[in-house]
Amino acid sequence: TYTTDIKSREENQKTIESLYRLSVDIKKIRRLKEWVLLQEVAYVKEIASILQEMGADETAIANILERCPEAILCSPAETNAQRALWQLVCQNEKQLVKLIEQFPESFFTTGYHENQKANILFFQELGLKNNIITRLLTSAPNIFYNPVEKNKKVIETLQRNYLSLGGSDANMKIWILKLLSQNPFILLNTPTAIQENLEFLQKSDFSDHEVLQLLSKLKGFIFQLTPTTMQKSVLFSKNVFKCSDQELKQLVLKCPALLYYSVPILEERLEGLLKEGISIAQIRETPMVLELTTQIVQYRIKKLSALGYNIKSGNLESLNGTKKDFEVNYSKIQSKTERPMFNPVAPINTQD
Repeated sequence: TYTTDIKSREENQKTIESLYRLSVDIKKIRRLKEWVLLQEVAYVKEIASILQEMGADETAIANILERCPEAILCSPAETNAQRALWQLVCQNEKQLVKLIEQFPESFFTTGYHENQKANILFFQELGLKNNIITRLLTSAPNIFYNPVEKNKKVIETLQRNYLSLGGSDANMKIWILKLLSQNPFILLNTPTAIQENLEFLQKSDFSDHEVLQLLSKLKGFIFQLTPTTMQKSVLFSKNVFKCSDQELKQLVLKCPALLYYSVPILEERLEGLLKEGISIAQIRETPMVLELTTQIVQYRIKKLSALGYNIKSGNLESLNGTKKDFEVNYSKIQSKTERPMFNPVAPINTQD
């Protein structure tokens, strides 16, 4: 038993030698995924040869195998099948090699070949552009592992609800494609979960038009929530802002983060704002500030304070938005503080 155990843990010397010839950092593989080196069967030369055929140079091949050593466990047949599959959405092999170098794990997960192919063809029929499909293949490969029927059911549920909420046939395709490109992980949900979340919003007195508005603002992330978590977040906000149901509804429409973020996250961000001397009344006036992490808020307050801008008495709008939005607001405030107090074109009164 002991001898068998030792043998089973020995590295495959043939694999080691083949990787060494390709200038692959074997120490790195030992540190991260040593189990690959213990396998009896590996296809180092064959995988390197396929990558070379596609146009990958020595450095690229070494990088791919270091980042994803399990690639050498894929058979040449599986790898070529995956190559043909990804070529359905890649402009050329140069782009394909670049994608493999950036996302080798996505490419060398070959166990769901039929599902991947069926889903690629389904997304193309749906109208998703190839560049979006390649982005999904690399950033959200899991959605391609689903049987295509499951993804179709989710899409049908979204389409049906979009129309029942008052969306038009003419805009439905654009809405679905935008939703998928913004948040492909919607497809990992079940049709039942999607239905339950939409029903929760309708029961919370949001009109059909407002529900559609929330779906667009949340970029489909609402489908990753549950009615229970949304209920908790809504109750927390109602208690904090001491407002009526109608007022709360307006706050949520203004800032869907009140619905999306969990209570612990909202609590932490609220505490951070209060520590900076910002009042609940100010936050209620500009709830979008809760979309920012505490660290971002502290950094922005520090920058504005350096210009003499008092956030406690000022408007929180200057803190809001993306990094680019903030930089624009900051520049405007900066230019106001640096403006000379005198009018440079006014005549100067002098006495002889």
